[in-house]
Amino acid sequence: MIVRLSDLKPGQVGIIKEFNNNDLFLKLMEMGCVPGEEIELEKIAPLGDPICVNVAGYHLSLRINEAEHILVELNN
Repeated sequence: MIVRLSDLKPGQVGIIKEFNNNDLFLKLMEMGCVPGEEIELEKIAPLGDPICVNVAGYHLSLRINEAEHILVELNN
């Protein structure tokens, strides 16, 4: 099932499939968010923004509005 990264719950892991915003595409790619890379949602800030993910072997904080543009396939 393909969902937005912003819809994951802490501990869920998925594979990055695509981005639905070309303006953020290069920025996300430079941060290690490349299609085919495994990504895990680790934490959500108390007020819901930002989120912390583990991608490409490091921790990355993303705003919710950035995470909404990353489509991932959930690992079952």
